[in-house]
Order: sequence, then C-alpha cells, then structure tokens
Amino acid sequence: METQHKQVDPIILSVALPTPLRKTFDYLLPEATIYASLAEARELLTGARVQVSFARQTLIGFIVNVSHTSHFDIKKIKNISQLIDQQPLIPADLLKLCQRAANYYCHPLGEALSTATPALLRQGEPSILQPINSWKIVADTDIKSTLKRAPKQLDLYLRLQERQHWSPELLYSESITPTQLRSLIGKKLVIQQQKLPKPQRSNPLLAQQHHQLTDEQSVAVESINHSDYCAYLLYGITGSGKTEVYLQAIEETLSKHQQVLILVPEIGLTPQTIQRFQARFNRTVVAVHSNLNDKERCEAWLMAAQGIADIVIGTRSAIFTPARNLGLIIVDEEHDQSFKQQDGFRYNARDLAVMRAQQLNIPLILGSATPSMESFNNAQQQRYKLLPLTQRAGSALTPSMEVLDVCRQPLQDGLSPPLITAIQREIEQGNQVLVFLNRRGFAPSLLCHDCGWIAQCPRCDSRLTVHQSPQHLHCHHCDYQRSHIHQCPKCNSREVKCLGQGTERCEQALTTLFPKTDIIRVDRDSTRRKNSMKNILDNINKGDPCILVGTQMLAKGHHFADVTLVVILDADSSLFTADFRAPERFGQLLLQVSGRAGRAQKPGRVIIQSHLSNHPYLQNLLQGNYSNFLAMLEPERKLTQLPPYGNLALIRSESKRPENAAGLLNQLREHLNQSCAHNPQVNLLGPLPAPLEKRNDRYRFQLQINTDNRQLRHHIAALSIQFLDGSVLARRVRWSIDIDPQDMN
Repeated sequence: METQHKQVDPIILSVALPTPLRKTFDYLLPEATIYASLAEARELLTGARVQVSFARQTLIGFIVNVSHTSHFDIKKIKNISQLIDQQPLIPADLLKLCQRAANYYCHPLGEALSTATPALLRQGEPSILQPINSWKIVADTDIKSTLKRAPKQLDLYLRLQERQHWSPELLYSESITPTQLRSLIGKKLVIQQQKLPKPQRSNPLLAQQHHQLTDEQSVAVESINHSDYCAYLLYGITGSGKTEVYLQAIEETLSKHQQVLILVPEIGLTPQTIQRFQARFNRTVVAVHSNLNDKERCEAWLMAAQGIADIVIGTRSAIFTPARNLGLIIVDEEHDQSFKQQDGFRYNARDLAVMRAQQLNIPLILGSATPSMESFNNAQQQRYKLLPLTQRAGSALTPSMEVLDVCRQPLQDGLSPPLITAIQREIEQGNQVLVFLNRRGFAPSLLCHDCGWIAQCPRCDSRLTVHQSPQHLHCHHCDYQRSHIHQCPKCNSREVKCLGQGTERCEQALTTLFPKTDIIRVDRDSTRRKNSMKNILDNINKGDPCILVGTQMLAKGHHFADVTLVVILDADSSLFTADFRAPERFGQLLLQVSGRAGRAQKPGRVIIQSHLSNHPYLQNLLQGNYSNFLAMLEPERKLTQLPPYGNLALIRSESKRPENAAGLLNQLREHLNQSCAHNPQVNLLGPLPAPLEKRNDRYRFQLQINTDNRQLRHHIAALSIQFLDGSVLARRVRWSIDIDPQDMN
C-alpha cells in the first residue's frame, strides 16, 4: 500500500521592500514544512529580513505578514532567495510603530523600515553582537615616576583612573581616542581587551547622589505615573532644572529594570548628555546618531534590542531604536525643528514618541523652556499634563533683558559702541560673553560697489555666502562652491565688497577689538570634526574669560556657568519672512539664547541689538513670559486655521522645466476640486512657487492642503497620491507629500 504524504499549505510572505512603491510584495517560503503551524511561522518570521529578487536586482526586505493565501496565482509567485533571520529583527511593537508612521506620513512602508534600521543590517549583515574593544587600567604604585618625562601621558592615565574599565562610548564622551592610548598600551599601563557587551547591573544604581529638588521639581517628579501612558509637558524656564527632573524620573524607571529612550535635537548635545547620565548612573549608556560610523551605530542598536543598554540617547532617528523593556521616553527641547525629517521619510520624531509611548502604555516627558504651539495647545486642552517650572534652580536668577536701539548709531562690523563697552566690562571682570549671530560664514553676500552686481549661485535663487577659512564662496542650499571673486565679472571693477556679517566676520572683528581675549567660534564649520564640539565645550567650561561667537548650536541645552552677558546681533532679520512659524521660532530662539546667561551664581544680562526696538514681538518677549508671547500669536493662527488649529499637508513638485512642476500640481488641484466638490472644510492654496523657487537647477512648486479635520486631510492626501501615481506627467517630475510640514520652503 502506498504511503500518502500530507499536503502542506504554501507559506506566502508579504515583504516590504525599500522602493518608492506603496505596497508589499508576495514571495513563497520554500521551507514551509519546518513550521508546525501558520501561527508559529507568523511568530518567527514577521519582522525578519529576507533577500529577494526584484526587477532584475537583489533587495533586502522585511516580512510584514505571513499567510497561506495570496491575491496572485501561487504558481507565478517567486521563492525568496534567502531567509536572513531565524527570528524577527524588528520586534512586533517597533514594526507596528513603523506601519503606523508610514501610514500617517503617507510613505512607502519598505522605505520607512529601511530608515528604522542601521545601514549594516539593511545591507544583510548578521544581527549578532560582535566583541567590542575595552580598555583596562593596570595599577602602578609609582606612576608619577614612570611617566615623569611624559606629562600628557600622565595626565591621560590619571583621567583613566576614574574608572577601571573604559568602553568606546566612555572614551567618546571624554574626548579620548584609542590613538592616544597607544603609548600607555605600549608601556603596559593600559590593557586593550575584546569582550562581548553585557548588562552592567551588579553595581549600585547611582554613581552619585541626586541633587536636592526645589518644590516645583518635586511636584513634577511626583506627578509622573510610571505605570500608565501619559504625555507630560515639562515647561520650565531656562535654568530651572529640567535635566534633574529627567534624571530622577530615569532613576525610577531603571530601578524597575526598564530601559529609557532620550531624544535630543542636536548631535552636539549628545556627548554632554551621555557624560551627565554616565556620571549619575552605573548603567550602560549608548548613543545613536549620524556622527557614529555604521559599525558603532549597529552595535548600539543591537545592544538596545537585546536589553544590554539601559539608556539610549540619540537624535531623531533614535526613535526607531528597539528596546526589550522600554519604560520611559524623554524628548528634550521638544519644540526643536530638527526633530522633523525634511526629506525622504518625512517623520517627526517628537510625534512618533507620543505614538510609541501610547502604544507601549508608558510615560512620555516632553521638555522645553519654549514649547511649540502644538504641544502647549495640547496641554491647554488637557491632552498632555502640564508640569511648570517657573523658577531657576539654586540661587541663579533670571537674566535681565534689554533692547539696544542702534538706529543712527555707528556700527563696527555690526557692533555698536555701547555693546562693545558692555562686552569689555564683562571681560575685565573675568566673565564670559556669548555673542549670538545665526548666520555662519564671513558675509552673506558679495557685492560690486561700482555696478551693484551680486554673486549668485548658478543653481539656486540664492546668493553665495563668503567664507574666509578656507577662502571660497559657498551656497548653503545646494553645496555649490567656487573660489573667491576679486574682480567683478560684469564691469571688471575691483571694488568687490563683502556685504553683511556672519560668524567668521564677527569673530575677526572681536579678535581685533579684544586681542588678549580668547574668541571661540561655534558653528557648523568649526565643529565638523568628530569630538570638536566636545573639545570646545570643555574649553568653555574651564571658566576662563572668553567670548563665544556662535549660531543656534549654542542656544540649546548648554550650561555655561560663567556666561554673564548674552549679546544678540541682527535680531531683526527673523521678523521678515513668509513662513507662518517664523514669529514662533523667533521667540523660541531669542529666549533660548537669552537663557544661557546667569545660570550659576553670577547674575546675567541680555542685550538685543535692533533697528526695530518698538516691534510688538520684541516688546512682548522683553517681559520674559513665553506663554503671553504664544497668546499673542494665537488669534492669527485661529483666523487662518493654521496649526495647532488646522491640519496641513504640503505637496511639493520639482523639475528642471518649471512648466512641468507647476503643470503637475495644476492638474492635481483640478482633480481635487472635482473629487472634493468644493468642500468648505478644505482649503487648497496654490500651486505657488516655493519661497526658494530654484534650488540645485530644479524649479520647485507647492500645493498646500489645509483642513480642520485630520481624517479629511489624509483622505485628500490619499486621493492625491492615487492621482500622482497614475499621472503621465508625474513620471517627469519629482514630487513628495509632507504631512504636518515644519519648513514651508
């Protein structure tokens, strides 16, 4: 009698691939017999990576569903090429977050999952933690005699003595490189080891005791419920001790053996944040940001996924870091625009933090001295719980603020005589001064004094910025660069002048005025190298008299104990722009910069140079009450139904031929007018040229969708995508859709 083999149902894998196509693709799993049931296959395969053949190329994708059926003829479905993971790489909660985010931001799921994964893993590398380097101090009782002729090595050794073992993260936070350790390794004073990362939980939780809380801080810490979801808006003025509230909330979470995710807006803030948390807790802290190489980023991601890392600190992409037992999410400086991704997958990490905390039923802390109008409105509507900190911690006082009217005053490279006198006085008293100018480079324009010619970028509708070190002209929009121009190409005159000022020019002027004082410039150009920002901050924190010149990189989260005077140059430039968020950002930036003054024992002072000293925004901000400033902006937002009182989507198009970019959006608007039948809840604006119409040789147009109904906005966005996907003209135009846009350019 012949043996009858049991028929095994085929296993169909729905795979999300990193392509612009907004759908998943079905593939067959050849080894269907190794799974006892569909439920077991679904549990082990959903979130795993596969290698597949797709349109004459090989791609790495993620399994998002497992079933026995498909809408396609099974005989025509391809087999996968390789099953890379035997268990899910993307855990179920993170996969759900990516699916919700892709749906909300109208983005292909495959590209969203690719964004959420480190580069090495999305290239198919094994998800196995590799041994990492560790450095151990060898005790030497006569170390001063051993290194008496090498003072720098002795200083390094004494620094390393603070801890027995040093990881790459610790070295990074202390600005120590493996190269610097080679001499000590050669003298067998330091041993380099390789070991697998392990949880560090044998020591007591606290490495140092927490600080005494103020009454307001105590109320904030006690108000945080660690057992349920709630979004807390920690609204504290600059210097009010928000970080100490974070630390004590983290302590409670870590005591329950849970993990913490902390988002910061700038890479420059990451080293000092790591340093502060490592000083407080005897737990593993990892960083996730773009300054890490691919291997470092992958290791941090896997350590968090496997529960080895207790605290994860990172910029916006860190919101997609998996965690085995996440118990708390913190978003510091929640108002910051850098939490919004401006290209590709245009997600907002702050809003995804809300989504993730809700999903996991854990608390979320949003901290800021100048919260966004959206978050502040959510607190007023009691969607978030407001935790106010209205007083500075310790004995520090709120700095005094004044506007210096520079109309009809002589200016020396943008500095008025009273301002120079004020800076001189602070330096003579041994203090530090911060000069804020939110424009990098030497000058924003190069102009011919004889004929009025201005150096323009050949690719963009923008002027070339003059840089002095090294000397060149640079477009900050498309990165076009060329050598400096000394003779006008229009009239051949040599009267070519730099117009306006940037941080380089301000640094040069201050060096001339104060030749014996250290001038420290902090902008994107001076902090390009790894650890450069950390080294600059260490130099500032020595407390020696100096003048800091910088952009908004200096405005966020830094504690400068010896800065007693903050000078804000060219405040007027932020008052004239078409972006409806500009006034809000002006107020945020001004108050954030002002908050760097007088943060310790010394009183602080803020001087704002302006030609518009009576401007209502400035006069309102002088009172130092940010809530009143937001109330001043509220009527205009309500009248125009702009966020937080309306819901925006921005559809952008760009092409080398302007008629194509504009024509596509004109066709889309006609289609939407027919589909929505002139719905009074929908307001379509455009298509209009973008504020910077030409960028990188492409002409850009945009169509704005505004409605007070979020579901209706997504319905219109879905109609738009459906139309654009089927449009012949769209194949010759780059287009994108931006939900909740932060940058209207």
